[in-house]
Amino acid sequence: MKGILIINAFWKSASMQEMEALLCTAAKGMGIHLSVCTNQDFLFSMPGHQPILPMEEADFILFWDKDIRLAAQLEARGYKVFNSARSIALCDDKTLTHLALAQSGLPMPETILCPSTFPAAGYPQIDFLRHAAAHLSYPLVIKEGCGSFGQQVHLARDEKQALEILQSKAGSSLLVQKFIGECAGRDIRLYMVGGKCIAAMERRNPSDFRANIQNGGSAFPYTPGTEEIALAARACDALGLAFAGVDILHGKHGPLLCEVNSNAHFSALAALTHRDVAGAILSYIQEALCGAG
Repeated sequence: MKGILIINAFWKSASMQEMEALLCTAAKGMGIHLSVCTNQDFLFSMPGHQPILPMEEADFILFWDKDIRLAAQLEARGYKVFNSARSIALCDDKTLTHLALAQSGLPMPETILCPSTFPAAGYPQIDFLRHAAAHLSYPLVIKEGCGSFGQQVHLARDEKQALEILQSKAGSSLLVQKFIGECAGRDIRLYMVGGKCIAAMERRNPSDFRANIQNGGSAFPYTPGTEEIALAARACDALGLAFAGVDILHGKHGPLLCEVNSNAHFSALAALTHRDVAGAILSYIQEALCGAG
């Protein structure tokens, strides 16, 4: 079996390099030939999606990037892409994620999507913010649709802070969300593959409402309950994901979906839990392709 791992050509990180090594090592041990390419190694002419660079044959593509247009072009060429372009697009914009999850009736913090504006226009009128804040109450969370590692997630304690955040992000897709104060600085990350939880960790950050390790949080091995696993599996199913990192908050009345990440990094989680996440992903793809064949 042959596969191609596609990563971004223009952004490098130690975590991505560690994941690349784990995936290549796991593939070699399973007898899978996995070559590594970047998103600039594929260029297509339209109409017809004709490649203008040489392309190698592959049974599947492991798409570890957010270049959804390329993923869609590869699918149009007949490649089996994991995760799919549609699933990556739904996860890459949190506003679309919450729309999809809401349609499936899954529990999540109460969320209100902000009306769109243009960067040059900003928000000269804030009636929508006042209505949203009256419904959710301060403090409230403001999230940019696109972002990673918690860097585009903000906490507004009053209208002045909320307006400053919204004005600085005008033109982006935005949402406001009820602040779940009882679990501030704490969440659970479940790494799901094929509807099963392969590894999980609890993240804690005593100095920030965001639990992300990149914001100073610490991680601990965690054994999720059946309710948490079922919720994460339903989220992946709703978004059409073969694998994903699912973040869950513990609310007063049970677990709540926080975010779903189609390209979640797993090297730190694998080291923490001693679980073979890379092998689980490749095994799932292998079984999916063999079953389809």
